[in-house]
Amino acid sequence: MGAEPGLLVLTPQYTSTGALLAQAAAGRGLAVEQLPPSRTVPDRLRELRPAHLYGGPLFAAAVAPQLGVTLLEPAADWLLSLPRRFTGRTIRELPLSTARELPHAFFAKPPVDKTFAADVYPDGQALPDHLPAGTPVQVSEIVTFAAEFRLFLLDGEIRTGSRYATYGRLDPAPLASCPERAEVEGFVQELLAAHGWTLPRACVLDVGRVLGRQGLEAQWAVVEANMAWFSHLYASDPERALDVVLESAVPALDEHG
Repeated sequence: MGAEPGLLVLTPQYTSTGALLAQAAAGRGLAVEQLPPSRTVPDRLRELRPAHLYGGPLFAAAVAPQLGVTLLEPAADWLLSLPRRFTGRTIRELPLSTARELPHAFFAKPPVDKTFAADVYPDGQALPDHLPAGTPVQVSEIVTFAAEFRLFLLDGEIRTGSRYATYGRLDPAPLASCPERAEVEGFVQELLAAHGWTLPRACVLDVGRVLGRQGLEAQWAVVEANMAWFSHLYASDPERALDVVLESAVPALDEHG
């Protein structure tokens, strides 16, 4: 087979995942370019197609139009659309002004961007006060994930995966080496069979095993869905993850095709 043509551009900031993806892309014959702080794609590269990128939302917003691509990402309310059978917890979205009135402890995160830290907050008053009152906040009951896993998905198939945390502590290991592999894959396939059509064809899914509480058995649950073009590999296979990253960018005119 001949080398795959195309371009992969990376954020100006070095990341270990970016470096691994760059090595894999170069091995396939793609041009790889780490952009300067201006986030400007050099003229010499603008005609290379297909074009792809790896980097954060601000980087993507500046660079995707220069490359003529649309980036696939899960809907902001995707997690909210799932039944409790797959979330293992109650989740709702509130404006910041309402969330700040909550009198009890909860877990909160921004639905999409990183406007504030995803964390457990003792009450609503502990949420940041520098953001607009209407800022959306995703609020959920507090659960303990005994182990958390990241899966790179393409067309309903797990291409590669990794454990990334144990009891909230960073603990990467290839999915293939984890004793929970069969359970993880079984849960993900059940989820995809029921709700896979609600996800983009190329994305990243985080799942975990929730500890039982108040007489309930432990269960598998979705942590969140993420953009393949901005997801850490942990111990996932870079070559197989690159397949997903490349397919997460589509020509802008074909985004509904």
